Amino acid sequence: MSLPPLNALRAFEAVARTGSFRAAAETLFVTQPAISHQVRHLEEWVGTPLFDRGGRRPVLTARGQALARDLTLAFESIDAACSRARPARRPDALVVAAIPSVAICWLIPRLPRLRERHPRIPLRIVYAHHGEAVDFSEVDLAFVFARSTPQGDGFTARPFLPGASVPVCSPALLADRSISELRPTDLPSMELLHDTDDSGWREWLIKAHVRPPASLPGATFEDFNLLRIAALSGQGIALCSRAMIQPDLESGRLVRLSDITVLEDYGYFLTISNLAERRSGIADARTAFLGWLAEEQAASLSQIAA
Repeated sequence: MSLPPLNALRAFEAVARTGSFRAAAETLFVTQPAISHQVRHLEEWVGTPLFDRGGRRPVLTARGQALARDLTLAFESIDAACSRARPARRPDALVVAAIPSVAICWLIPRLPRLRERHPRIPLRIVYAHHGEAVDFSEVDLAFVFARSTPQGDGFTARPFLPGASVPVCSPALLADRSISELRPTDLPSMELLHDTDDSGWREWLIKAHVRPPASLPGATFEDFNLLRIAALSGQGIALCSRAMIQPDLESGRLVRLSDITVLEDYGYFLTISNLAERRSGIADARTAFLGWLAEEQAASLSQIAA
């Protein structure tokens, strides 16, 4: 028997624990369609429904309740085991976690400017893993993606960059076509690229007054960076966050095909551990990083608005 889908197990356990798909998405800093996709994936794997969807809110079936109890205990045991195995971090290092899209597309390319200004800042960059809650006992600052400002114990959060996504592609995909000649009805015939599932493109087509077909062709990617690389290599049209692909647009590596956006109600947020205030060894580093970050954020917002 193949191993169970671990991301789907985490998504299902979060829904069962929080009581709703939306709350689970906010807890794990992913979109609600991503949670729904993972739960459906798990139900296909186990071969039985885990929720009764007949009412206004999904209700756990008997099998779902039993699985949720076991998973909660299992994840608690895994977390405890990993905590025991994890080596102690440098007490003077500022630990910054970022989801892969922010880490690869936004944060890391800008770090040379931070080093120029603060060459001795003790910094450690780690991933905020997709579908996993951030452990703020181990992380000082984290960049996440959510529908609303994250709330919880141990951290504060504030908006960072907008999450609105636009259709983009490589100029090579257009061949001799002009962007001004394209109509929304033309896009599906040019191969669509999907992030997690096709819900993003369905929402976009509806906003563009195009009736979505029963089935949307095109490859699906579980990670934004994979989706972006596919678009850059000319494999199709992707819905990408303007904030993350602004340098690609400015350089001409990608071109925007429409001003119609989706995911306007989502955004990137900076979350700050309250425990960091107790770590006096990183106070200066945190102040320096946040000062530099504010300037970079302002510059990005200005470029997006232009």
